[in-house]
Amino acid sequence: MRSNVESLGALERRIDISISQDQIQDEVNKRLKQLAKKTKMHGFRPGKVPLKLVSQRYGAEIEQEVLGDALQREFSEAVKEHDLQVVGYPRYEAKQDNEDPEQIAFSAQFEIYPEIVLGDLSQQTVEKPKTQVSTDDVDKTIEMIRKQQAQFQESEHAVMDGDRVKLDYHGKLNGNDFEGGQAEDVVLIVGEGKFMKDFEAALVGLNAGEEKSFDVVFPEDYHGKEVAGKSVVFEVKLKLVESPVLPEVNEEFAKLLGIQDGDLDKMRDGIRHDLEREVLKRINSRLKEQAMRCLMDTTSIDAPNALINKEIERLMENMHKDFASRGMNAKDMQLKPEMFKSKAEHRIKLGLILAELLKVHNLKATPEQIRKVIEDTAQSYDNPEEVVKWHYASKERLQDAESLALEENVVQWVLQQVSVVEKSVTFDELMGVA
Repeated sequence: MRSNVESLGALERRIDISISQDQIQDEVNKRLKQLAKKTKMHGFRPGKVPLKLVSQRYGAEIEQEVLGDALQREFSEAVKEHDLQVVGYPRYEAKQDNEDPEQIAFSAQFEIYPEIVLGDLSQQTVEKPKTQVSTDDVDKTIEMIRKQQAQFQESEHAVMDGDRVKLDYHGKLNGNDFEGGQAEDVVLIVGEGKFMKDFEAALVGLNAGEEKSFDVVFPEDYHGKEVAGKSVVFEVKLKLVESPVLPEVNEEFAKLLGIQDGDLDKMRDGIRHDLEREVLKRINSRLKEQAMRCLMDTTSIDAPNALINKEIERLMENMHKDFASRGMNAKDMQLKPEMFKSKAEHRIKLGLILAELLKVHNLKATPEQIRKVIEDTAQSYDNPEEVVKWHYASKERLQDAESLALEENVVQWVLQQVSVVEKSVTFDELMGVA
């Protein structure tokens, strides 16, 4: 016997369930008899163990199984009867105020998926960045590549940004050593950001063989809690200064970039093509970000806690893996679920809205769209054809490509509903270059 659905909040519901004691006992007896046929017990032949002994050993366990099965069955029928979309699993509680001794009374508390009413996007505005790749942009990219391909040679001048140095350092906190505060023969490129900005800046002007003492204040959010937000005194001994020697822009340089005949014009055209592809990628990324924001701003829904908690677990697991890949001990990071709740809630709400949008407007991804996603991704690799084959060799990788195609369909649908305004930006602004 089931009662009506009781609302406990926006998405929380409760159903009372009553199950006949006789029904439970009949099923328990049935299972015990079946079990007795194959039970082995010292002093009895197989299948000849008295039912009473089987009941003494296994009765409580069987009764719990029967009760669990009955609760699940009754709950499933109630959900179907009331046409409820349940999230996660119900939480059963025995009712203490049961007045009928012939009935076992439970309440099942659970969450349901929210009803989603998609909002009106007609008053929303999206800015579409507009830019052109210039000759200067190509030149700056070539210069950046030259720096990446720099060879270093020993120099007698004082340290400048871009120089590679070798040094020993010894840091002290309140006059005492601390973990990770000292090292020898450390190699770094000054200004690259491998160390803290103030540490690298203090090296500028030093000559090989010189020593220097200086203070560095660690950031409040520094992963090493012992020194986070505190001032540390460093003693540095500079052992070696090397200056970068950039490669000439010639045939050899072009060949290094994959231009087999060394043609510089082909090299520049290839770089321009790569930059234009990156521009398109950045523009699409900004459009997608704004489209998703429009959907969130115009559709108000509640997110089930069961889904939020599951997403929090996933985010925490990903961060643990990220820390481990960087050689950091995640246990020292003191990660707490509440740190991820806002992001998890946002993702769950957006995911529910997108699922509803895809269903209502039938925004399915075609095989051709999935193929295009894969081919666009493959263009970033040396052997695009092999990358395409690699994607089609895995159902999981194909599903990832399909998800991206579905997102693109959503973005294009949103852009048809909103006002799109073009905004001219420079290449550097689009790339986020300060």
